[in-house]
Amino acid sequence: MKHLKKGRKLGRQPAHRRLMLAGQVKALIAHGKVDTTVARAKESQKLAERLVTWAKEDSTHARRMVFKVLQDKQAVKKLFDEIAPRFRERPGGYTRIVKLPPRKGDGAEMARLMWVEAPSPSASSSSGSGSDEGGR
Repeated sequence: MKHLKKGRKLGRQPAHRRLMLAGQVKALIAHGKVDTTVARAKESQKLAERLVTWAKEDSTHARRMVFKVLQDKQAVKKLFDEIAPRFRERPGGYTRIVKLPPRKGDGAEMARLMWVEAPSPSASSSSGSGSDEGGR
């Protein structure tokens, strides 16, 4: 039975699976996007969302929890200093998955995992003033 067992196995042992997903999230933090299979993208998305939620707290404990997963000081620094502040007001949904054409070699379903960009304050204020003037 499969009671209370969440997540995909992805054909890997637990330790290898954890390292693979952490590596994909590190690449997402470094490059802003990752091209992978749909199943791996969905599992990496769960981990990335959890790490950003921890990073929004910006405490020593949160940094240690994120480092425990990523094992990379530069990735932790970038997550806390650049990525988490972009999503400060957003309650969740920091990433998106976009389907790509199948991989040539084996026809596997591919997807791109990327950050959802936070709207800039200047864009929202200029569009807000335009809608007020149009209503008059």
